[in-house]
Amino acid sequence: MSTASASAVTSHTDTGFFGHPKGLSTLFFTEMWERMSYYGMRALLVLFMTASLQQEGLAFTVATATAIYGLYTGSVYFLGLPGGWIADRLLGGQRTVFWGGVIIMCGHIVLAIPNDGTFFVGLILVASGTGLLKPNISALVGQLYSEDDVRRDGGYALYYMGINMGSVLGYTICGYFGENIGWHWGFGAAAVGMAIGLIQYRRTIGNLGDASIAPESPMTPAGARRAWIAIAAVVGVVALVTGLALSGAIAINAVAVAQYTAAAFTLIFVLYYGYIYFLGELTDAEKKRLWALLLVCIASACFWSGFEQAGSSLNLFGRDYTDRMVGSFELPASWFQNVNPMFIVILSPFFAALWINLGKRMISPSYGMKCAVGLLIMASGFIVMFFAAQYAAQGLKVAPYWLVTTYFLHTVGELCLSPVALSAVSKLSPKRFAGQMMGVFVLTYSIGNIISGLLAGNFDPNRVEELPNLYLQISLFSIGVGIIIALISLKAKRWEGLHTPSAQAVATDTP
Repeated sequence: MSTASASAVTSHTDTGFFGHPKGLSTLFFTEMWERMSYYGMRALLVLFMTASLQQEGLAFTVATATAIYGLYTGSVYFLGLPGGWIADRLLGGQRTVFWGGVIIMCGHIVLAIPNDGTFFVGLILVASGTGLLKPNISALVGQLYSEDDVRRDGGYALYYMGINMGSVLGYTICGYFGENIGWHWGFGAAAVGMAIGLIQYRRTIGNLGDASIAPESPMTPAGARRAWIAIAAVVGVVALVTGLALSGAIAINAVAVAQYTAAAFTLIFVLYYGYIYFLGELTDAEKKRLWALLLVCIASACFWSGFEQAGSSLNLFGRDYTDRMVGSFELPASWFQNVNPMFIVILSPFFAALWINLGKRMISPSYGMKCAVGLLIMASGFIVMFFAAQYAAQGLKVAPYWLVTTYFLHTVGELCLSPVALSAVSKLSPKRFAGQMMGVFVLTYSIGNIISGLLAGNFDPNRVEELPNLYLQISLFSIGVGIIIALISLKAKRWEGLHTPSAQAVATDTP
C-alpha cells in the first residue's frame, strides 16, 4: 500500500474527536487558547493606551492610540505571509506553530510587566508570534484529512467554533481583570491562556502524526542559512529601531507611520495584482475573473475598515457613553465585544442553510453582490451609532442595546462577506497563482485594519458633538462603495462564470 493510501485510510478511520481525527482536538484547543489571549489583549489595548496616568494607563491621545491599534492588527495579518513561508521552507507547520505560540506568550508576559517602556516590545512580539502561528495552524487542520474525506468542511466548522469560544473567554476573562483589577493583570491573563494552549499542544502533538512535521518545500542547507541570516538581520533592524525609539533618540509619529503603512500595503496589493494580471500569461477568461475578484477585494478592505471599529471607537463609546450598570455591577466596556462571537455561533448555521436553499431555488448572487450586501449591512450598523452618538452628544449615557444592535448588524455583514470572500479567492484565482492570490487577498485585511485605526483617530472625547458626524461619514462611504460594487456585480456575475476550454486547459496543465 502506498504512503498516500495509508494516510487516507488513517484519516478516514481516525474518529477520536467528535467523529473527526484526534489531531483536530489538539488544534482546536490550541487555537481556542491562542484566540483567548489575542482577543483578550486586543480588547484592552485602546482602553489602556487612552486611560489617564491616574488610571495607570499611557495617556495617549485617541488619534495616537487608534493608529497604534491599527498598525498592530494590520501587522498581525501581514506577518502571516512570511509566517507561512517560514513553515513551508524552513521549519514545517508543527514547529512553526509551537514557536509562534512561545513568542506570543513572551509578548503577553512583557505586556504584563508594569513598565510602560516595554509596551511596544510586547506588541511586536505578539504580532510576530501570531504571524507565525495563525496561518499555519489553519493549514494544519486541512492536512488532517485526505483529499476525498467528506469530513473536511465539518472539521473546519468545528475548528471555527473553537476560535469563537476562545474570543468569548478572552473578552470575558482578560476584560474583567484588565478593567476591574489592573491593566497588566489583564495582559497577564492573556499570557496564562497562551501558556495553557502551549502545554496542551506539546502534550498532544502526537495526535497530528506527520502532518507538516517537515517543510513542504525545504530549502538547501546553504539556502536555509542565508534565509536565517536575512531573518536575523530583519529582527536586528526592528530591535535597533525599537531601542532608539524607547531611548528617545528618534521620535516616531504613530499616525504618520500608519498612513505610510496603509499606502505601502495598498501599493504592494496593486503592484502584485497588476503583475499577475499583466505578466501572468492569463487567458481572457482568467483576466475577467480577476476583475470580478477585484470587486471582492475592494469590498473586503472597506468592510474591515468599518468592522474593526469594534476594538477602537466602539470600544471607547462603550466605555465613555454607555450605561453599563447592571444593578450594582458595572459591566467592563470590553465585554460588549463578546456580542460578535456569540452572534456568529448562533447565526452561522442559518447562513449556511440560506446559501444552500438559494442555490436550490437557482438563485445564486455573484460573489461581488454578496460582498456588497455584507458591506451595506455593516454600514447600517453605523447608522444606528449615528443616532446613539446624538444622545451622547447631549451628555446622556445611552442604553447598551445601541451597541448590541450595531454588533448584531456587523456580525450579519461579516457572515455575508467573510466566508464568501475566501470562497471567491479560491474559485476565481488562476489555479497556478492560487496561493499567491490568497496572500494578496490577506493584504485587504491589513489595509482595512490600518484604515480603521486612522478613522477611529477622529474620535475626540473632548469634542463629542463631532461623534455623530464621524459615524455618519463611515456609514455613507461604506454605503456608496457597496452600491457601486453591487451595480458593477450585475455584469461581474458573467465574468465569474466564464469557463472557456483554453482556461480549463491552462488550469489542468499548470503544475
